[in-house]
Amino acid sequence: MFSTRMPRASRRVFAIGLAAAMAGLAGLAQAQQQGAPIRLLVGFPAGAGTDAIARTLGEKLKDQLGAPVVVENRAGAGGQIAAQALKAAPADGHTLLLSHDHTISILPQVVKNPGYNSATDFVPVAGFATFANVLAVSGGTPAKSLDEYLKWVRTQRGGKDTIGVPAPASIPEFLVKMIGSKYKIDVQAAPYRGSAPMTADMLGNQISAGIASVPDFIENHRAGKLRIVATIGAKRQALLPQVPTFTEMGFANLEDLPYYGVFAPVGTPQPVIDRFGEALAKVLAMPDVKQKLTTMGLTVAYEPQGQFAGRVRTYTQTWEQIIKASGFTPQ
Repeated sequence: MFSTRMPRASRRVFAIGLAAAMAGLAGLAQAQQQGAPIRLLVGFPAGAGTDAIARTLGEKLKDQLGAPVVVENRAGAGGQIAAQALKAAPADGHTLLLSHDHTISILPQVVKNPGYNSATDFVPVAGFATFANVLAVSGGTPAKSLDEYLKWVRTQRGGKDTIGVPAPASIPEFLVKMIGSKYKIDVQAAPYRGSAPMTADMLGNQISAGIASVPDFIENHRAGKLRIVATIGAKRQALLPQVPTFTEMGFANLEDLPYYGVFAPVGTPQPVIDRFGEALAKVLAMPDVKQKLTTMGLTVAYEPQGQFAGRVRTYTQTWEQIIKASGFTPQ
């Protein structure tokens, strides 16, 4: 019952807001009963690390949500196409974006007109993992450490080399710039459309090194086909205890780890967001899911909406300073 002290206009606004939220939740429940799928957008190709993560979670989420969860690959432009699709989708909880930091925190800072604004067009739903970007060398490179790679570049390549990155103007590209500046070598970034084609070229010795996430490289590292020689983060990765961090080697501002999370269009009813977050938390608590994601190179930890939103803000601010300091001009 409304308080008689509440102004009539305020009661009207409250009633409209409550009705909208309940309608959104009821609409989602009704659609799920009818078997309507939930689209989980992924901004990278099938076979890439992000795609594998999305399919692992989607398979389990369908049981928790009572509806099929369909992973939809909208690959290209570092996740930009998928983000634009999320912005255009109805805010009814049936279209979500599973993304890492690049699409949300980095792209809007390096592209003049990305077609979306992460802060105003999307709402964080929940976070579920962090990971490390790493430098790996190809099997055709004799180096087994960063120092050996640098020596090889100087002695065998005349101080020049090309390092692959999964997307232009990405954190891996800025890491290439930082490596070149610190060690006084001429290394250029070669942007790809995702980590999968880049890794294929590394395996074929078309390029001698690449920077991407642990999930993108870990299986080939274990198989000895590629060698991870440095990681970001304040401490070494549990899966890579012998691999030093860039911080250990004197690089600054590389302590904050990139994140993975789920995002919804702004205006999505809060009960819908809460329900998805609760389902995700249950899935992440499953031993087989946690083990699989950990094996992929993720540090799994559920973060509810408020906590995850704080992580996104802090991380975005850190890289805003790095990007500005680099002199990079949005293109």
